[in-house]
Amino acid sequence: MKKIIILLIVALVFVSCGVNEHLSYNENQQQTSVQLSKANFIVVAKVKGEATATYWFGIGGIRNKALVEMAKADMLSKANILGKSRAIINVTSEIHHLGVLSPVYYRKTVIVSGHVIEFTDK
Repeated sequence: MKKIIILLIVALVFVSCGVNEHLSYNENQQQTSVQLSKANFIVVAKVKGEATATYWFGIGGIRNKALVEMAKADMLSKANILGKSRAIINVTSEIHHLGVLSPVYYRKTVIVSGHVIEFTDK
């Protein structure tokens, strides 16, 4: 019986939990106005940016808004849209929470993704 209790305690110490969350509020505000009613564009790529914050005993990391901004900046740096007739559409933001004995170690990762489109002369 003692071995089972010790095994359960050890198992609880090494258990971790992961939760995903989609940011459904309008945090993705770009002020570009583009008409996509004609077939004058092609989808070039899907881009993704990430930012992670780590917390030990609830201390460390940065706020959600800053994490989202860092993930957007990472996505934009990978998009290769400067100097071209390209735009990023369908931008979504997700948060992944990972806690190992949550008060002890906690990691939050924000992932921002979207599609790069390029406009054509058609």
